Amino acid sequence: MLTVIVETGRAAERLPALLTALTSAAVDGLVRQVILVGGEPAELMALLREETGAELAPELGTAIAAAKAELLLFAPGEFRPRAGWTAALARELRSGARQAIVVGEGGGFFRRAPVAVLTPRSRAEALAHPDLKRLRGQLGRAVPRLG
Repeated sequence: MLTVIVETGRAAERLPALLTALTSAAVDGLVRQVILVGGEPAELMALLREETGAELAPELGTAIAAAKAELLLFAPGEFRPRAGWTAALARELRSGARQAIVVGEGGGFFRRAPVAVLTPRSRAEALAHPDLKRLRGQLGRAVPRLG
């Protein structure tokens, strides 16, 4: 099971759609915990927390420390998983994968699709100043790309 850490950024209004996808992944037994990092307005974040059971953290380091699972999936707030992402990720995990990039919907000719990064908690904790870009950069090109 995974802890999903979502860097909300300026995408707070788009979070309900992502949280809906994560709820179905929790029902499937893939997601154990969701932590929302940052986010405004505070009222919306509190409502999302109450409605979904997601936890709130002020910054990424705090979220990593609060994670209950050994494997973490880091996603930007604008991330929208593609259809079938839970099955693809579950297959990778069953095969022993501990790192992957999950490609989301969107993107285009001049813009990459948003991605989520799967990595062990210990690897994320080892970064002095963790952020999604650094985590993705650590993975290199050899990791599986799902989606």
